[in-house]
Order: sequence, then structure tokens, then C-alpha cells
Amino acid sequence: MKVQPKNRRLGVMLSGRGSNFEAIADNIARGALDAEIAVVISNVESARGLAIARERAFDTVVIPSRGITRESFDAQVIEALNERNVGLVVLAGFMRVFSPRMTAAFPNLMVNIHPSLLPSFPGVDVQRQALEYGVKFSGCTVHLVTDTLDGGPILLQAAVPVLEDDTPDTLAERILNEEHRIYSEAIGLVLDGRFDLEGRRVRRMDL
Repeated sequence: MKVQPKNRRLGVMLSGRGSNFEAIADNIARGALDAEIAVVISNVESARGLAIARERAFDTVVIPSRGITRESFDAQVIEALNERNVGLVVLAGFMRVFSPRMTAAFPNLMVNIHPSLLPSFPGVDVQRQALEYGVKFSGCTVHLVTDTLDGGPILLQAAVPVLEDDTPDTLAERILNEEHRIYSEAIGLVLDGRFDLEGRRVRRMDL
């Protein structure tokens, strides 16, 4: 199945510091990624990433998620994205699970980055999980978003060795460097339609 957004307009969603958002914006600014950030949406008014987006003069929207149903929240998000003609939704540290309403509105047109080599260690507190399990390699995964938490088809992965003296923080920092590297690459892959989707399997067309 061919997957390609209708345009190159990104809707970035974040809940925290927004370092992946910054890396994506920097890559666009220097011409390494052919895309446009149409809007930055956060469910947290105090999110550092939201402040950075405002400083950089991006269109920003706050949609508080506390105290409302997932379906109601998702309906507001979908409206904001459609109003701005967004082609691809980019989750950059967005800490809320979507309802099927959202994934149906953007089928295979949402991407997320997770700080582990999925399917290992989905969810939260990932680096601590990896260290306690004793893995020798961790890393990050860019995947399409489905109704299964951190379970969508895998676009790209990068491996990071686990060092003997690693803590969750030191491991997370090295993984974050790889996140900044591969996320824009994966977004470009989707925007260019350079893959076919066969079940769960992403087959790249440029290799």
C-alpha cells in the first residue's frame, strides 16, 4: 500500500521540552528537510516546547486535555489540524494516548519517535526498563501511529550501545542525539512517499 501525505505541512504535537521539534525546525530552516511546520499543538500550556515555538513565530494552539474524554480532546485536535490543512502529524514528546477517532482521521499519516528499539520497552520510563533488563543495546524508533501504543509499523531505528556505567539519564541523552538525527530522515521518507506498507512491514523504495 502506497502511503504519502497530501502536502508537506506538518502538525507538530508536544507536551514537554520539545527538543525533537527544535531539531526538526532546524533541519527545515537549513534545507535538510523539505517541509513546513503549519502548527505546533500542546496539551500543556507551560510546555517549554510551546514557548520555543512562539519565540520562533510558529502558529501555536493549546488544547488542554485534563478533565475531558479522549474523544472530545481528539475532536478538537482534528479540527485544529484540518483548519491548517496539515498533511502529516508529528508527535514530538506528546504524552497522551489517542482514541481511534484520531487515527481514523489521519490513517498512516501520524508519526512518533520512541526512545527504545521497539517492540522492546514500549510506554514510559524506558531507559530504566532497559538498564534493569540488562540489554547491551538500546536506541530509538520512528513508527507510524496506530491504535496500539507504540505498536505501529517501524519506519527507522537507530541503535545505541549501553555502557557499564550508564544511568537512565546518560543513556537517554545519547539516545536523544540519535532521535534528532533519524526523525527528520523518517519524516522525509513519509513526505516523499518513498515506501510501501505491506501489513506491518515498511518497504523502502530508495534502497
